[in-house]
Amino acid sequence: MFRVAALALAALLAPAAAAQTNDKFVVAGLTDGIWLKGDLHVHSRHSKDSTNHSEARIIADAERAGFDFLLISDHDNHVNGDTAHTTWSDPEFHSDKLLLLYGAEWTTVRGHAVILSAKPYDHQKLFDIRDARDVQVQKVKDGLGVHLSANHPTNKDHFGYSYDMVDSIEVWNTVRWAPNKSNLMVWDDMLSSGRKIAARGGSDSHHGTVPGDTTPQALEATANNVGTPTTWVFAPARTREAVIAAIGRGRASISANPYAPRVELTADVNGDGKADMMMGDNAKAPAGPVRFTVRLSGKREDGAYHVRVVKNGDPFAMLDIGADGTVGFTDTPDAKGRSYYRVEVEGPQTPYPGVDNFPKVAGPMVAISNPIFFNFDPKF
Repeated sequence: MFRVAALALAALLAPAAAAQTNDKFVVAGLTDGIWLKGDLHVHSRHSKDSTNHSEARIIADAERAGFDFLLISDHDNHVNGDTAHTTWSDPEFHSDKLLLLYGAEWTTVRGHAVILSAKPYDHQKLFDIRDARDVQVQKVKDGLGVHLSANHPTNKDHFGYSYDMVDSIEVWNTVRWAPNKSNLMVWDDMLSSGRKIAARGGSDSHHGTVPGDTTPQALEATANNVGTPTTWVFAPARTREAVIAAIGRGRASISANPYAPRVELTADVNGDGKADMMMGDNAKAPAGPVRFTVRLSGKREDGAYHVRVVKNGDPFAMLDIGADGTVGFTDTPDAKGRSYYRVEVEGPQTPYPGVDNFPKVAGPMVAISNPIFFNFDPKF
């Protein structure tokens, strides 16, 4: 019996594939992939600061919202790093409809991050060096082959590590939009420095609703639930590896909730009227102008949707989405220097069934894209 248990544990803690974020898992073309949606920052009962949030409840909510993937990211310091015998070994950690990712919220003195993996890995190694210097953390992270994503970088529990080790950044944390504005500023600073860091969202949902309960936790759950916000990825297949790789590549966007429209940003570089690039892509700057297209996919609400185009961290244009759900703009990227373009969409919020107070708290932000890059490859 002991030998069987030991072998099972050894298999559970086997090193994750080092290629989880490699481009081989990411769609090369623009039409041969599928859009998948999920939440990458949710806490269950294994986080001591959560209430009425069993894994079964979280997974049921995610399935009801039509999610494709989910990370239950419990605080590792609440279980002394042993997520393998808590979150992952919970009998409720199971779904026939969702891709359940392996990971945790790496909770340290210098800040928090979620770890994403397509398979079980030895999280204890990361927990044990949580307050070590960056170079030691990088070595362990690379050895495990996991994706490290900075959480709420401007909250009290900011991410106080080098962004050179970061594969993505949580620019949209929880339903309330206002506190996230500073996250965008940090992200733009990192992009302007030449770091090609992808953006994602995370609800940071801690609590489940309880009928008739008026405690602050229960009220919070009526506005901030799984998928507020929702992260979308464009991947070649519905697999855990493809989801994580798409996030790392920036083939992703964020919407306010699972039912809100998704924003897509593409670029026509050669002027033939067809998209050559999409969010997350990088190319050598062309000699002439580039035509960009912003598309809101999904059901749109009554009212105007306004698009803010950001170029290299600065406002570039304010546009309105047309009746067909699209709007375009043109610009010529710097021939020698780096350039990036991303968009933010504000407008009417889409109701979230069962999360009745969402519209009262959400604010105006509807969607955010990852950038399209030019000259971010050193060999250019």
